[in-house]
Amino acid sequence: MTEILLRQLLDNSILELAAVIFAIAYLVLAIREHIGCWAMALISTTLYLVIFIDVKLYMEAGLQLYYIAMAIYGWQQWQRGGDGTGVVITTWHPINHLVALALIAMLTFASSHLLSTYTDARLPVIDSFTTWSAIVTTYMVARKVLENWIYWFVIDAISIYLYLDRGLYFTSALFLLYLILVVAGFMTWMEHYRHRPSTPPGSLDTAP
Repeated sequence: MTEILLRQLLDNSILELAAVIFAIAYLVLAIREHIGCWAMALISTTLYLVIFIDVKLYMEAGLQLYYIAMAIYGWQQWQRGGDGTGVVITTWHPINHLVALALIAMLTFASSHLLSTYTDARLPVIDSFTTWSAIVTTYMVARKVLENWIYWFVIDAISIYLYLDRGLYFTSALFLLYLILVVAGFMTWMEHYRHRPSTPPGSLDTAP
């Protein structure tokens, strides 16, 4: 068993390892609210687009296209969003969260059915859930919504199983590290949020 695992680890491509390194750089910079995180995201997601197509995780592959677009949007929002000087950390009203969760549930049901019926996708329900959840949560990051870190914790925990099943061990290890960094990110952003003078808790963030 150990020999098989070691062989599979060695078989993982340099491409995956590079994607992992840039993904870690993205998250570390995002925790620090450094705009350079979006450049790291652009590189990492481009690499993962190729990887996920190769292992037949089609929803995850499609997600990378969205990530590429959001890297550009996030850069713009962090640089010039809000009042023109970049968005600041806010929180979502419970209504926003209810709408987001309902949307994720409906889209997960629809896309998992389509994947099961028309493709050879592996784990279509989990693949769909993590994909649609990540789409919503990435938008939250671009808008600097504090609760994005809570969403990411759930997504990353589930994603570990998904990637282990596909033999993506470097990526599985990355998402295990993500769980730790997500907690650090939430605590850091919470501290920044408490020390900023504007937007009261529970405000509706509806700006595009």
